[in-house]
Amino acid sequence: MISIGLDWLPNTAFLYLLMFCRIGAILMLMPALGETMIPVRMRLSFALAFTLVVYPLLAPNLPAMPVDFIDIVGLIFHELAIGIMLGAIARITVMATQVAGAVIAFQSGLSAAMAADPTQVGVQGAVFGSFLSFLGMTLIFATDLHHVALAATYDSYVVFGVADPLMFDDAAQLALRTVASAFSIGIQMSAPFIVFGLVFNLGAGILARLMPALQVFFLLMPANVMVGLILFALLLTMMMGWYITGFENHLAMWRG
Repeated sequence: MISIGLDWLPNTAFLYLLMFCRIGAILMLMPALGETMIPVRMRLSFALAFTLVVYPLLAPNLPAMPVDFIDIVGLIFHELAIGIMLGAIARITVMATQVAGAVIAFQSGLSAAMAADPTQVGVQGAVFGSFLSFLGMTLIFATDLHHVALAATYDSYVVFGVADPLMFDDAAQLALRTVASAFSIGIQMSAPFIVFGLVFNLGAGILARLMPALQVFFLLMPANVMVGLILFALLLTMMMGWYITGFENHLAMWRG
């Protein structure tokens, strides 16, 4: 005979809510999975379904529902804080495309061309950055890295336990390293355009000194844009390779 305690349903609901606080916060901020272009109801439904899938695996390792209401609220805010920190740090990784897009647009003479950024609400950025952000999201799904993101969300319970104290100092250091890594990846993606811009502007400056009466920069602007677009087409595969590798390495940190 199978007997079920009277506290089974409240404890099960509490553990599910506790897991949803962390998983929902992560998935709402996770790149590709938590983009604003995806309807909120779809993201919420996916978070609820994913929590239900991993519940049998994680529930045995979670603490039982405390008797004190204050302890319950404390655990909920603990999980929300961990989910927001991990999701926000993961969101920082997409800054690499914005850095690369801004540098490429400046060096190609298209810094005034603005477009809506698909990764941010109500924000416009350089057209190269918006294109790279959208392409980055597409490649995350095409290379199945969203599966790695879901696995990293599950493995976060191994690295950040429910009963462990919040490590704000470590989270701040991780955020700083992530910002530095995103900036470094963005510069690596746009490095050929920095070299191109230096060489092109140096040559244009020398030509302007040799022919002061000629509007050199005005005449060379179409060539600057054309060469920039050609380089962008030729180097796009290399640039997105750097981006995908950096995103994968960041998810690998969650998995220990």
